[in-house]
Amino acid sequence: MPTDAAEEIRGTAHGTAPVPLSVLDLVTVGAGRTASDALRTSVDIARLAEARGFERYWVAEHHSMPGVASSSPAVILAHLAAHTDRIRLGSGGVMLPNHAPLVIAEQFGTLEAMAPGRVDLGLGRAPGTDGATAAALRRTDRLNEGADDFPQQLAELIRFLDDDFPDGHPYARIHAVPGPVQATSPGGVQSAHRPPVWLLGSSGFSARLAGTLGLPFAFAHHFSAQNTVPALDLYRDSFRPSAVLDAPYALIGVAALAADDEKEARRQVLAAALNMVRLRTGRPGLVPTPEEAEAYDFSPMEEDFVRSWNSNVIHGTADEVRSGLDDLQKRTGADELMLTANAHGGDVRLRSYELIADAYGLPTPA
Repeated sequence: MPTDAAEEIRGTAHGTAPVPLSVLDLVTVGAGRTASDALRTSVDIARLAEARGFERYWVAEHHSMPGVASSSPAVILAHLAAHTDRIRLGSGGVMLPNHAPLVIAEQFGTLEAMAPGRVDLGLGRAPGTDGATAAALRRTDRLNEGADDFPQQLAELIRFLDDDFPDGHPYARIHAVPGPVQATSPGGVQSAHRPPVWLLGSSGFSARLAGTLGLPFAFAHHFSAQNTVPALDLYRDSFRPSAVLDAPYALIGVAALAADDEKEARRQVLAAALNMVRLRTGRPGLVPTPEEAEAYDFSPMEEDFVRSWNSNVIHGTADEVRSGLDDLQKRTGADELMLTANAHGGDVRLRSYELIADAYGLPTPA
């Protein structure tokens, strides 16, 4: 890693935001919309985020979910790299047990060559899907073994990224290309730089591992809010300075949706919650419209789920969302907030990020 690795990791806050703000994209697909529509929205949001001073734009890996078109983060990030110039792009994250470490090193080495100095590699150990789909991805039904092997897989991936397997190792003569080996080959002028690695988690396992290794940590507050503070405390308590960071750096993923009025925000998050109800009960589908959600007959159990789920979605007017984000940052001490806006329409998501940027007085394009 370069000596300025920490500068790539630690973001810059703009306007009145208490910490840097970033975007997490699930490339959600609404009923009546196509995956092409969703990907065009991703480009629009990435451009807006870059213009308004958001720090980074990450894409999450999910599989076998009709309403989430982010099964191939590296492909999407290559597309976004072609439509942006400065904003950091990354995975939030790639699910490491689903892939051979060498393949990930090659993919992100390629992204680094496309967008030098602005690629992040966020890694998780969950499958990002159900067990049957994970078995199909990994071509094995020994799923627990994949999670248990995560530290070893991570160490192997980092060695591929750094091209530094020791002499005598079975992989010592194998190189991830594009990568550092090109800088040391005769006539090589390739930069030895590689993307910084982040660990992602929704419990204590990755928090402790990230701390022990001195890596930056991203916590999934948007679907595991009850574990946020304990996991961040564990990360900070476990942290050991490294060549990457001399102090902990933690961001949290936050579900946040701003609208021009509070009623509209409630309508939009109800539709997103209905989508989660269906997903959690084995009926994944496209994100429903607000009208469908308003007409849906929720069972008492489903109503309880919706109340619980939406209690962790910061939504309302721009000022209400800003206040909620400020309170959350104070409560958790997060070093960065990564916002994910899940809604039926791409225009709603785009407007949400625009309103939040305005509420914090983020830079406006010249």
